[in-house]
Amino acid sequence: MTITAERKQELIKEYAIAAGDTGSPEVQVAVLSERITNLTEHFKTHVKDNHSRRGLIKLVSQRRRLLDYVKASDQKRYDALISRLGLRR
Repeated sequence: MTITAERKQELIKEYAIAAGDTGSPEVQVAVLSERITNLTEHFKTHVKDNHSRRGLIKLVSQRRRLLDYVKASDQKRYDALISRLGLRR
């Protein structure tokens, strides 16, 4: 259900803009997307886990706000991020 430290480091390396970049919107959205995917798989077997479902909704909302920020600041960056992550928008 949680993201492993190794997987998180892989995502940071893959989506980082510069060396040592951990806070850019691209990295944050990639890590949130991984956590959302893991929680979605969790709900396939634990249908009645409503406490975790609330957390999922918060994660999706946070990712949405970050994507809105990227879209408002730079449309090309937004389009590239959406296509790299395979998100529907």
